[in-house]
Amino acid sequence: MNCELNTYIAAHRERFMDEWGSLIRIPSVSCQPEHKADMLRCAERWRDLLLAAGCQKAEILPSAGNPFVFAEYRLTAKAPTVLVYAHYDVMPAEPLEEWKSDPWEPSIRDGRLYARGADDDKGQAMIQAKAFEYMVQTGQMGCNVKFIFEGEEEIGSPSLEAFLEEHRELLKADIILVSDTSMIGKDTPSITTGLRGLAYWQIEVDGPNRDLHSGHFGGAVKNPINALCEMLARIIDSRGHITIPGFYDDVLPIPEEERTMIAQIPFSQERYNAAIGINEVFGEEGYSTLERNSCRPSFDICGIWGGYTGEGSKTVLPSKAFAKVSCRLVPDQDHGKISQAFIDYLQTIKPSGVRVSVTPMHGGQGYVCPIDIPAYKAAEQAFETAFGKRPLAARRGGSIPIIAAFERILGCKTILMGFGLEQNAIHSPNESMDLEVWEKGIVAVTEFYKRLPQMY
Repeated sequence: MNCELNTYIAAHRERFMDEWGSLIRIPSVSCQPEHKADMLRCAERWRDLLLAAGCQKAEILPSAGNPFVFAEYRLTAKAPTVLVYAHYDVMPAEPLEEWKSDPWEPSIRDGRLYARGADDDKGQAMIQAKAFEYMVQTGQMGCNVKFIFEGEEEIGSPSLEAFLEEHRELLKADIILVSDTSMIGKDTPSITTGLRGLAYWQIEVDGPNRDLHSGHFGGAVKNPINALCEMLARIIDSRGHITIPGFYDDVLPIPEEERTMIAQIPFSQERYNAAIGINEVFGEEGYSTLERNSCRPSFDICGIWGGYTGEGSKTVLPSKAFAKVSCRLVPDQDHGKISQAFIDYLQTIKPSGVRVSVTPMHGGQGYVCPIDIPAYKAAEQAFETAFGKRPLAARRGGSIPIIAAFERILGCKTILMGFGLEQNAIHSPNESMDLEVWEKGIVAVTEFYKRLPQMY
């Protein structure tokens, strides 16, 4: 462990917490239009923090949507260049009644900081900022470093690809570094080597031209909610197999070497079930839980609504029904191809008597990082120094669609040095960050910067 760094963290801990809190107090919810001004406020706060940390340049760059924050530290032309990516937008805090403390006011208890964005991604972005600060302020930085923070990750990064195309030269780097993923466990450090892709749609089912009295019309008119449920129930069969024609055409088998590695990950099915309050798991036959939620595709109904859902009863046959659904995809599956296949399939299975329209919302490709490149080796050694154990290489089930776009447009690989934990409850009430892991994260990123120049 780096004693000098630990001393630095201890000396500046109160300031670190204040700066972290200043970001959390800005409700930068990208999916809610009423927070548009908060997006700019949060971007401006990050600009100021990165300048204070040691960047020679930091600015707000416009896009078709929310602004980007770009900052830069230049050392020498011969030094490797790291591009640090993070996002400053967060998910909504609702349902507010399930929070034990104000989601927009950081609360520390039981060794954790609780707030919306505590982990995803303000807490993890602060790990990057503070490691960078230490290296610069102590004269140890051996890399050129660029930061690009966006405000639309939680809504699918709709402005990012165009921004990357427009600013290729500005963002040119040797490696991209991201802290927006998780580890297997607090005592089981891991580096994310793969992410699933994503396809997301909204479905609308239209029936009669108005809501109808279910007594006068029930049994004679097709109910749009019934029709929607019938269609969605056909997407996954009893074996956990997704029935969309052509869905598995580009899904590659999990290599036996990787299955062996996954089997070595510490995992208790009993504890997994108990942690999320279920009696048993369900998924694609022939695969373990860890394989299903990282290396295999999935389909989920994310929300469904229509008719009357208020207090009391209302005997109505609704005129419309809606659902939001998503697929997690694996590398080699093209999200655009899957999106169209799903749209076409619904049209073939829709019941007569209703009209069905499907709107693609957003999507992205999966990503796999090789574990033999210099930057990965640097990250591996850095984790081992910080956590006292060699990290496992593990694919994760989440999606960061822009990672594949980085490789395609900027032509460089991404190292996913994430420090989240399952119990951090990102996107849920009472999101939190383990403060011990947070500080070890600063150590790990600092060690990464020390090792990277030696490998180029």
